[in-house]
Amino acid sequence: MTTSPRSKPAKTTREQVTLEFPDNRLLAALCGGHARHFVRIEQRLRVRINMRGNIVVIEGEPDLREQSATVLRALYARLEGGEDIGLAEVDAEIRFASHAHPDLPAQEFGVPQIRTAAGRITRTRSPAQSAYLDLMRTHPLVFGVGPAGTGKTFLAAAFGAHLLYERRIERLILSRPALEAGERLGFLPGDLREKIDPYLRPLYDALFDVIGEQVTRLMEQGSIEVAPLAFMRGRTLRRAFVILDEAQNCSSAQMRMFLTRLGEDSRMVVCGDVTQSDLPSGRAEGLEEALRRLNEVEGVAIAHFTDHDVVRHPLVTRIVRAYEQGGKGTKAEP
Repeated sequence: MTTSPRSKPAKTTREQVTLEFPDNRLLAALCGGHARHFVRIEQRLRVRINMRGNIVVIEGEPDLREQSATVLRALYARLEGGEDIGLAEVDAEIRFASHAHPDLPAQEFGVPQIRTAAGRITRTRSPAQSAYLDLMRTHPLVFGVGPAGTGKTFLAAAFGAHLLYERRIERLILSRPALEAGERLGFLPGDLREKIDPYLRPLYDALFDVIGEQVTRLMEQGSIEVAPLAFMRGRTLRRAFVILDEAQNCSSAQMRMFLTRLGEDSRMVVCGDVTQSDLPSGRAEGLEEALRRLNEVEGVAIAHFTDHDVVRHPLVTRIVRAYEQGGKGTKAEP
């Protein structure tokens, strides 16, 4: 995690850590409206933060004080770099400070990782996401497996946009099975594109989030393609970054068909949650078989996410945890 070059080093006593931030304007942004950023850190790390002028004093357990100081330094460095910060960024830095990852040095956490378009930078928001990004950089086939809200598809789309922006690939292709989530909607009106668009809307949302309004132009040029899984049969995808979303809804035959589309100078990412299959059997047959068969294959990597890596609303973490515990009705720890 980057330490601000202009902020003075912390002074640590037996009971508190003292930080001095020279720019009062940035310090106000660091604090947040109604001190909400400091409040979030206090709630999550069980510390007490007091501000006296441009001095911030952190009180609490020694390890938690140091983690809080690390979070504040990293957020201040973001502000010095011209970024805006909100509660999502505060939560991200808390994750990095609280959950060290053995394969990623702490100083790399929170550094802008990938540029997805002119003026757009996407950061990872958890150590698990950082490890996932490293696997996508080094392996031609990566599986991202875990609960909803962990950023599997979003980060894959961001990395694909990054490769497209740097002209390291010619096409970014996103696909998913056209399967309803537990409902049968019947025949949809319109032409073929209008029929399949509702199924692919989450992929469009991810693209607009990481690239912006350039998505429409890139799709018209053919640089970005969003298509149902059924349209992949018979194709060989060269110099492309290919993403399969909702892979838990693939049959074994569909998964094998998709994985064998990989062509020259291409990469592939498969995202899914084995607990949310909409197949008639209720099991993620294709995804589970692929994970089992390809676990030891050279060039294949598997990134596992847990409820600790959820980056959506904090309530999503508690919902996922409650379902994993069997819905016992007990209050999950916030």
